[in-house]
Amino acid sequence: MHNCPNNKKVTIMKKISILLASALMLMVACNKNQSSDEVIGQPVVSVEDGRFTPEIMWQLGKMGEFALSPDGTMIVYANTYYDMDLNKGNAELYLIQTNEDDAQAIRITNTAASEFNPVFIDDNYILFARGNDIVKMNVHKKSEKVIATIETGLEGFKVSPDGKQIIYISDIPVRRNADIEPLFAGLDQTTGRINEDLMYRHWDNWVDEYPHIYLANLDGNSIDLGSAVDVVGADNAYECPMRPWGGVEQFNFSPDGSRIAYTCRKKTGKDYALSTNSDIFVYDIASGKTTNISDGIMGYDQNPVFSHDGTKLAWESMEHDGYESDKLRLMVYDFKTNEMTDYTANFDYGVSSISWSADDAQLVAVVMYRGMNEIFSFDVNTKAIRQVTKNCHDINGFSMWNNDIYANEVSMQHPAEIFRYALDGTKQPGTQFTNINTEVLSQVRMGKTEEHWIKTVDGKDMLVWLIYPYDYDSTKTYPALLFCEGGPQTMVGQFWSTRWNFEVMSGAGYFVIAPNRRGVPGFGTEWCEEISGDYGGLCMKDYISATDYFAQMPQIDADRIGACGASFGGYSIYWLAGHNENHRFKAFLAHNGMFNFDQQCLETEELWFTNWDLGGPYWVKNAKTAHSFANSPHLFVDRWNTPLCVVHSEFDFRIVASQGMAAYNAAKIRGLDARYLYFPDETHWVLRPQNSLLWHRNFIDWFDKYLKK
Repeated sequence: MHNCPNNKKVTIMKKISILLASALMLMVACNKNQSSDEVIGQPVVSVEDGRFTPEIMWQLGKMGEFALSPDGTMIVYANTYYDMDLNKGNAELYLIQTNEDDAQAIRITNTAASEFNPVFIDDNYILFARGNDIVKMNVHKKSEKVIATIETGLEGFKVSPDGKQIIYISDIPVRRNADIEPLFAGLDQTTGRINEDLMYRHWDNWVDEYPHIYLANLDGNSIDLGSAVDVVGADNAYECPMRPWGGVEQFNFSPDGSRIAYTCRKKTGKDYALSTNSDIFVYDIASGKTTNISDGIMGYDQNPVFSHDGTKLAWESMEHDGYESDKLRLMVYDFKTNEMTDYTANFDYGVSSISWSADDAQLVAVVMYRGMNEIFSFDVNTKAIRQVTKNCHDINGFSMWNNDIYANEVSMQHPAEIFRYALDGTKQPGTQFTNINTEVLSQVRMGKTEEHWIKTVDGKDMLVWLIYPYDYDSTKTYPALLFCEGGPQTMVGQFWSTRWNFEVMSGAGYFVIAPNRRGVPGFGTEWCEEISGDYGGLCMKDYISATDYFAQMPQIDADRIGACGASFGGYSIYWLAGHNENHRFKAFLAHNGMFNFDQQCLETEELWFTNWDLGGPYWVKNAKTAHSFANSPHLFVDRWNTPLCVVHSEFDFRIVASQGMAAYNAAKIRGLDARYLYFPDETHWVLRPQNSLLWHRNFIDWFDKYLKK
């Protein structure tokens, strides 16, 4: 057993205020609906009784993207605050000195529209995005000028090392086929859609447009949009960056500005829906020639990064087509020899956020490692591997300047802040550099987090996080919640989220049991792969093992244990509901979960997912599909005997809303106490502030009803 340090015990050296995916999507969603001129700023927060509540959570600032100045003396970062009455957020930019003790952050923007994507172009000026505008600012004088407006929309940009070129992301509308277009003649108000191929919707959007990257000249005070070149090719309906997760990390300039390396899956429609085979393409700016340097690698290839001398290119690479959770290998291409090298061939963990050291002697990356996201270094010549960071944390990305590493870091007890590390160090705990939320969190009694390794039914070791109630008293007993992770191949790390927040559950008076069950990365490829084709097998036994293990703890009341989860975690809840004969669980909550696999394999859009994890559609007869579809939760409804709350959202196209509705209806027909929370305007996540607050209040109310009697 290992105790993670309480947030308030972390040494604070500075005072200030990959951005998490959910926070980024929320900011964008709020931005699109922003019409008020009111500037949302930092709220005044008072915490009663030290209890961390959903209301307090939504008053915290959220760290976004940040950038280092070329001389390493400044960081500009985005920070978002939310207004519950306005039901939206606003991101502003802040500047802090890195070479001053007790440096104070300076707010350098103050507008009602969110700023994002800050980039230093020299030691005095930055570019950033505001809506569809690219803005240039003198960070010392805070004077700014709009140097371009991208009428077709702006999602992000990068500037070449010499500051003379820019790549920006914008969208191209999907065009109807020539034989379909006449059907819409004179019908400018119709809402009908005609589709003749697959991938007509993806995750949370109808595919009405796709992103491309454009190269344009930058003279310092203006961008020549008239001469912008579509790097992917205007006639190609391919995504660059790839939906839904890709951003500016999916392309890069070479150091001399002569080439662009970018990520693209050059497929559309049915081919796209069935394949994860993306590649790394290198575009020669002078000739316009494009070369596929990862040809022959069948899985995801993404996020290319040139070495500083331009002779090599590193990227994240998956081996297998259709397996979206395959190990992310650290692949390097040598332009001199035309050879590829896998630096993780003898390393059983995946990498992300790859960077080169200043002398190109090391490759540095984030590694999902035994329940934490840590930074590792890979020696380019010897291939020796060194763990640079070690703490009870998740590092979500980083930037480097010489020997300094500035990391976006979270834990279960604190939202994102920037921490500083030294590249030449080993297993460092790090030093907190920014201080966006310390004043608020100093008023909160966070629940203690413990790291437990327990035995599974087949004798393996499994990491389970145990989060204590905020008001823990060893002489008392408390209810507990089993948290079932989604993904399914998603590690239960030291994450911070405004959706599933363990400290909110702790603040409501619950123990939280959070297992890294079979099928999550960070514990070797074998552990991760054991879930595919076995959804109702060892992964479910792992949940039960963890629950029974902690039910023996004197401070946990074994008669007051509930279970909750989303996505695959929602599936887990439906499956556990059909296998709850001894009434181990007294209440369930399932968010956007898979209920009926026959429906799921045809309703979802990323068909490669069900093909790999379930073995194919239900009419394909083999041992894997037989076992998978036999574990569809809808087949066990006759055994349901426990109150169930179902949550689902209309714009979830991964697991459509009919799945949740069917599960709720089944529970009511069975005569069970059941509740259905439906969001007509949310996605696979609940992103809008007021919707999120309702989600959390409902969550606490539901479990209090059955576990606190």
